[in-house]
Amino acid sequence: MTVYLLALLIGMVAGLRAMAAPALVSWAAHLGWIDLSGTWLAFFGNVWARWILTLMALIELVTDQLPSTPSRTVPLQFGARILMGALSGAAIGAGSGTLVGGLFAGVVGAIVGTFGGHAFRARLAGAFGRDRPAAFIEDAVAIGGAVLIGVALR
Repeated sequence: MTVYLLALLIGMVAGLRAMAAPALVSWAAHLGWIDLSGTWLAFFGNVWARWILTLMALIELVTDQLPSTPSRTVPLQFGARILMGALSGAAIGAGSGTLVGGLFAGVVGAIVGTFGGHAFRARLAGAFGRDRPAAFIEDAVAIGGAVLIGVALR
């Protein structure tokens, strides 16, 4: 049951910051926290995947602050979050032999994280009177959540 909760939570992280979830999964595979050997998700443990996903996660933290960045609810952004949640959830599930269940939990988490994060950030931005502080708080929640999931996987 714990694996499904972790897959759901990593999906929620993907809903907040799409690339933070696969970056965490890649580091977890590298550190041996999840075993993806023998699965089609073994690429997550590759050194190139790990550094590319980490770089993309860092770039996403910067581009999210730009006013020209589209909303996470537009089809392309929303689809990317669902895909990253699905892949990350599947990887967490695969580590425990429940790849398909993890995939579905990751998708549900990504949907919840996308719309929940959008509403949360809008409320925070309204309270602050501007978006930037709300964005930084959302960044902290996404990164902190990913770290806590990583700790739970150890």
